[in-house]
Amino acid sequence: MISELIDAGDGLLLTLPELLRRQVDVMGEASLLVCDDDVLSYTEADARSARVAKGLLAIGAGKGTHVGLLFPNGPDFVTSWLAACRIGAIGVPISTFSTSAELRVLLDGADVEVLLSTASYRSHDYIAALQDAVPGFDLTGDPPVFSVSLPSLRHLAFTPQVGRAERWSIESLEERGAAVSDEVLRKVEAAVSLSDRFVIVHTSGSTSRPKGVIHTHGALIRHTNNLNELRRFSAGEILFSNSPFFWIGGLAYALLGALVAGGRLVCSNAPDAAGVLDLLERERPAMVNGFAQSVAHLPSDPSFPARDLSSIRRGNLFPIMPTDVRPVDPELRHAMLGMTETGSVCLLSADESDQPEHRRGSFGRPAPGFEAVVFDPDAGALCSTNELGELLLRGPFMMEGYYGLERHEVFDENGWYHTGDLVTVDQDGYFYFKGRRGEMIKTAGANVSPREVEAAIREVADLRSHVVGIDDLARGQIVGALVVVPTGGSVDAEGLRARLSDHLSTYKVPRRIRLVGEDEVPVMSSGKLDLLALKELLSEP
Repeated sequence: MISELIDAGDGLLLTLPELLRRQVDVMGEASLLVCDDDVLSYTEADARSARVAKGLLAIGAGKGTHVGLLFPNGPDFVTSWLAACRIGAIGVPISTFSTSAELRVLLDGADVEVLLSTASYRSHDYIAALQDAVPGFDLTGDPPVFSVSLPSLRHLAFTPQVGRAERWSIESLEERGAAVSDEVLRKVEAAVSLSDRFVIVHTSGSTSRPKGVIHTHGALIRHTNNLNELRRFSAGEILFSNSPFFWIGGLAYALLGALVAGGRLVCSNAPDAAGVLDLLERERPAMVNGFAQSVAHLPSDPSFPARDLSSIRRGNLFPIMPTDVRPVDPELRHAMLGMTETGSVCLLSADESDQPEHRRGSFGRPAPGFEAVVFDPDAGALCSTNELGELLLRGPFMMEGYYGLERHEVFDENGWYHTGDLVTVDQDGYFYFKGRRGEMIKTAGANVSPREVEAAIREVADLRSHVVGIDDLARGQIVGALVVVPTGGSVDAEGLRARLSDHLSTYKVPRRIRLVGEDEVPVMSSGKLDLLALKELLSEP
């Protein structure tokens, strides 16, 4: 049932422990998660997370304890997250891209008291990184840890056991929890309420220090249930997602979404395209969601033409969708706007068909329970239809706030959250994302939307690009475009500029175009575009 109320009296269980218990009873041995060759059933997720939960209780964790989660997508993340949240602790997912310095910032900023972590992933050695990040953490000693620079942190536990780290392993933590009875665990779970804090998920930090966004059990579960209703995600259905669980899209829209629905979530850490395609063929998801750029290389695999991906019927990973459900033009499908602060998606449409031309670029309407207006911060007034302004949001499913900040520092006096996103809204109530405040390019007194120029490059040349303003003494700024050229392809920059002049006003046509390969696009450790590095790259002669 879709509801704009958190507790609508419809039987939706609004705390993680209640929700998990019901879904285990209903789904049993059905798969909750399939990550490459690792399969985690609902029953196994319950049993494994119960062991970790008891271990957390044994070391003094409980309601309100901040438990960091440093894992790639997979069963270890899922069971550790469930373990923390089912005892009322607050899960704090941490990016596996993080450097030692970034780990220190995240652990300190969120006052993490217990960290559950993988020992290593791909080229990352997290034990070594944490020894650098946490002065006082010594594998040869015994837990707990006491660090002057991280005064909240007491316990670290890794999986799998590594060398001398047995005392610091999750297995050792579980052994300590063996003394905690099932009855104690159930009593602790029963004390969790829908208004309790659930997770603290960090923003990506692409423009500033990452902020810890707080969501409560009831609000995030209800919002996720609403989104499931809109995308028709129900019990037994299979979703493939390539979104990391440490970001809100992977955690809420994918992982929590699967748990709320009683569905199966499929994900992959395979290093090559063939491994991902094998998984898709084997698991046959009906829905696919996440970052389209991350699957754009799959059709280039030699085996792709012979692959049977006909099960895929819905979603936004267009490069791997069958031709009969793939859009003729992605700009004619409703996109989605999501943010950490809104618990994933906040603008969307349940209509996944191609739209008329006048609705090109639509991001749909506000999700149930969200109010949205377009505001002119300079005039201090609401914008008219089709007038560019900042998106403001409020509603019961918004974040509680940013960890460490007062409410008045996050919301205005009327409860609105100022997103920083520039949008317009048409007469039918459909929103159109135009960019971020501060990213709008001002050239010779005129405003240029980077998104509009990127869309034009995609339309005329079918190429992905990143458009920014570059400082210029004569015009203030000029338009610059970093154009990504596919492997083996070639692009004539002047020819591209000439074709763009038929689609864009002269002042919007990039005066500077730089052609790069996919691996030359500057990104931050969070995986997001590094805007400062991008501007420096385009500023080079």
